[in-house]
Amino acid sequence: MRVAGFTSTGSKRPEALFGAEPEDLLLRMTRSAGCSVWDAEGREYLDFIMALGAVGLGYAHPDVNRAVIAAVERGAIGPLPPVEEESLAAELSRLMPRLEQIRFLKTGAEAVAAAVRIARVATGRDQVIGCGYHGWLDWCSQGAGVPLATRSLYAELPFNGVERSRALLRDAGDRLACVVIEPVVDAAPSEEWLRVLREETRRIGAVLVFDEIKTAFRVALGGAAERWGGDPDLVVLGKALANGFPLAAVGGRAELMRRVGDTWISSTMATEFVSLAAASATLRVVREQALPDRLAALGGRLFAGLQALAVRHGDRVECASGIPELCYLRYAGEEVSRQVARGCAHRGLLFKRTAYNFVSLAHDEASVDRALGILDEVLSEQ
Repeated sequence: MRVAGFTSTGSKRPEALFGAEPEDLLLRMTRSAGCSVWDAEGREYLDFIMALGAVGLGYAHPDVNRAVIAAVERGAIGPLPPVEEESLAAELSRLMPRLEQIRFLKTGAEAVAAAVRIARVATGRDQVIGCGYHGWLDWCSQGAGVPLATRSLYAELPFNGVERSRALLRDAGDRLACVVIEPVVDAAPSEEWLRVLREETRRIGAVLVFDEIKTAFRVALGGAAERWGGDPDLVVLGKALANGFPLAAVGGRAELMRRVGDTWISSTMATEFVSLAAASATLRVVREQALPDRLAALGGRLFAGLQALAVRHGDRVECASGIPELCYLRYAGEEVSRQVARGCAHRGLLFKRTAYNFVSLAHDEASVDRALGILDEVLSEQ
């Protein structure tokens, strides 16, 4: 094996998906289309992992493919910024008016780090408080290899914890550069929690950042901020933005975004044509197909089915977690989750054993019902 740690995407490791490396499962794929993927022996799997949420329209969507092929044939990249960079930024601003200016990058981790950098430049402060997963970079990681001095600048905020959040922000006071939150962490955000974050950050002069890498274009055309409020200063986009092609963005109030000129935020590949073209095509489909409405309806069917499974198999499943558009089963122990993930894969279903599973435009009621039937069958055998 030449790839260190099996694969370069940590969440696709066998240990992450199945709890260990199962000898009786093929662990590498050869192609994907719609809501299906195929392994090296040609076996087809119904997929709800959807590239860890990076695909909202379905794999190999024809409109996106055509745009990508055209971009490749036009040269893919060059020495000057392409016209698509400005036109895509304008389209995103129309969908999300609070994004007055935008900066493109390649990964979500980069884009959230850029938001934090902008906030630190704008405020002249160092401290960051976050809630959720914001990538692997040093500013938010407590992992090995991160200097203690860097770790000390980051603290965790309890999701939907109104009083504790208020206390943490007041304690940080004028040391706080920004608060970065994922708007959905196993549940929808409460109105009161979002209001407290907005009021307290304004009171102390800190920047409020919404990490909408998972929620953008799924929960509403304008993302979580449109659906639940909160009025963030900066918003980070990624994953489904380009339907699986590598593109992320940070955007927000113009007076904040102009501070990129006071620091250095850059990526050689940020303005290659291909991902920009993929994103433009993706946004057209998102609008024309009313994607959030479609995902809410189909995800509602999936989530209701998961809730029923949690009741039927209460000794093995604690509950269904998340929201309809991104959900999963919370199992009664690690071993149960491993057995269910492997059992489903043996029956041709890829269903993530932890947060989250995603419906897409390519799924339909039959695929949801098939997945629920397989889960029921596997749970019945545990």
